[in-house]
Amino acid sequence: MTVDTLRFATAGSVDDGKSTLVGRLLHDSKSVLADQLEAVETASRNRGQEAPDLALLTDGLRAEREQGITIDVAYRYFATPKRRFILADTPGHVQYTRNMVTGASTAELAIILVDARNGVVEQTRRHAAVAALLRVPHVVLAVNKMDLVGYEEQAFERIVEEFAGHAAELGLPGFTPIPVSALVGDNVVDRSAHMDWYAGPALLEFLENVPVGTEAATDAPARFPVQYVIRHGEVRHYAGQLVSGELRVGDRVVVHPSGETSEIIGIDALGVPQEVAHAPQSISVRLADQRDISRGDMITAGLGAPVLTQDVEAAACHLADRPLKVGDRVLLRHTTRTVKAIVKDLGGAAELTANDLGRVTVRTAEPLALDDYAVSRRTGAFILIDPADGATLTAGMVELP
Repeated sequence: MTVDTLRFATAGSVDDGKSTLVGRLLHDSKSVLADQLEAVETASRNRGQEAPDLALLTDGLRAEREQGITIDVAYRYFATPKRRFILADTPGHVQYTRNMVTGASTAELAIILVDARNGVVEQTRRHAAVAALLRVPHVVLAVNKMDLVGYEEQAFERIVEEFAGHAAELGLPGFTPIPVSALVGDNVVDRSAHMDWYAGPALLEFLENVPVGTEAATDAPARFPVQYVIRHGEVRHYAGQLVSGELRVGDRVVVHPSGETSEIIGIDALGVPQEVAHAPQSISVRLADQRDISRGDMITAGLGAPVLTQDVEAAACHLADRPLKVGDRVLLRHTTRTVKAIVKDLGGAAELTANDLGRVTVRTAEPLALDDYAVSRRTGAFILIDPADGATLTAGMVELP
């Protein structure tokens, strides 16, 4: 049986218990090494705590341990017999919204944590907005600290109802609510004995069974951005990662932005010939005709061609400390292609500053083969780069007209 991988991100307001939830998830799924647990136990005793503070399993930076908060994205890897997991534990503070965008940009699921005593707060709404903006396929509303409200069903239902109203306004397609107590362990890895009114899965059970790999589906549009051109005499191999859909030997393909067509006569993966390749495989492709193809070109097949345009409109999150202003000359990186561009509009705003969520319109010097972000998160996303020092400025999610 093939064991697949789920990438997921966590987000929560300050003191909602997010790091404790992640620590509990790692601890109870037996994904913590003995020396890690010993270090946490020692640090907890030094703080005067009798029980291990499982939040320390994720708050790895010294500044975080001293302040008791999460200020950076911490990536954790763990596995169960059913699935492998890549976890992005993201900060909750408003000034670290850009960190959540970074962590959730490749996630297939987001866990938004809420304190059962406080309910939906401003940061909860902001985290939901980011999840909606990034089109995260699955969202879990983890209502934490249920032990502190007496495990009352009414407290849980009130929060779910309020969050549902906000999710509908944002266009969030749906979410799965789970009542938990990270401190005690209720409904994290094992089902709770304190909430017999809840008939749904524990958090880990849900994570193990949620569908993944939507862009690898055979009915997804085939998108193959060329990363390298490898020449063997007169034969050219076009290498890169198939970011969505599938390619087969014999497929008729289109090369963008030139519009030239050809046929696939060979596919290799790790040097082994293949008849078919599926996303997200790294492959090399040989075509029947000699074409002028270079890094940044995109090979596509089948129906659903990308839109070729120099005018890019997108939702955006500004990541840099320096603001983005109308008229700024930038570089736009889309898959493997980097082109010069100019910022034409910021949704009526004068500028975007760090952590701002807004809109951006840019004009590129060369055409790009774009998909709507709602169709493909890989070929519908881009970043704006400062041409002076190469710093990342803004993340964009394409919205085609």
